[in-house]
Amino acid sequence: MADLMEATGLEKGGIYRHFPSKEAVAAEAFDYAWEGAFQERVRDLGNIEGSVARLKHLIANFVERRSSIPGGCPLLNTAVESDDGNPVLRERARRALSKWQNLLTSVISDGIQRREIRSGVDPNRLAMLIISTLEGALMISRLERNRDALLAARAHLDEYLDKEVRALGPGASTSKAKRQESNQRKRTHAN
Repeated sequence: MADLMEATGLEKGGIYRHFPSKEAVAAEAFDYAWEGAFQERVRDLGNIEGSVARLKHLIANFVERRSSIPGGCPLLNTAVESDDGNPVLRERARRALSKWQNLLTSVISDGIQRREIRSGVDPNRLAMLIISTLEGALMISRLERNRDALLAARAHLDEYLDKEVRALGPGASTSKAKRQESNQRKRTHAN
């Protein structure tokens, strides 16, 4: 609260005129931070063709782009911090996770329908695999203060998507989508 008072120039009473509790302030702060992080994750997604290329783009955005709010992933931080202490914040984190998982599941399901992704792939399991791998790698990268785990996770997921997820044969990703993937990799490595 002291940091919030300093940043806004408001006294505690002025803050509580807008929010009923400390938990409500925390929930609004989380929503703000999550929305910024989520927008970075989906940046330029509409310009990418092909489901596997879209998944790789989402992974690249997670690894290469940061929210304007410092401190790592708001979802990971909030999930750990609110596990037992703040049920309102925990529910917000659960909703954020669902939003991210639903986006990935939608891309995967669309890819299955278009025959770009193998029919035996379980969209929910693949979405959780991607999220778990990225969030775990982010935690390790933050602890070690380097990007090695994030880069390794991205390389592993990219290879996994190509070898285990991408459909082979008719309906598989077009050469245009593969060129876009290659160009995206070059752009993110240049950053």
